[in-house]
Amino acid sequence: MPLSEHEQRLFDQIERSLAEDPKFASAVRASDPRFHARRRLLVAAFVILVGLALVVLGTVSSNTPLGVAGFVVMLGSAAFAMQSRRKGNAPDLHAVGGTASRRTRQTRKAGFMDRLEDRWRQRPEGHR
Repeated sequence: MPLSEHEQRLFDQIERSLAEDPKFASAVRASDPRFHARRRLLVAAFVILVGLALVVLGTVSSNTPLGVAGFVVMLGSAAFAMQSRRKGNAPDLHAVGGTASRRTRQTRKAGFMDRLEDRWRQRPEGHR
């Protein structure tokens, strides 16, 4: 149902007042898991670059332990980035029928063949 003109004006006024409040904006940003995930991804990307620099420096200076350490730093940072990305894309709460309920984890993730079989079963009937 569309809002009346009066309700729309009130809504716009509330939106402007909330947008102008920096304390409210920082509080909302601090509670947003996507903001934290994005920040962790940026930190991970920076650490990956540092690890790459260590690998190059270890190669140029013929210092094998430094190159290996750089590779381990890159690998750990990439794993951290993937974990952060997964957390940012999967919020804990989601709405079901107008109510919020906690998402339950599957006990076993579907394998490649299981996903292919599911896609095969769900294809349109005319494409056999």
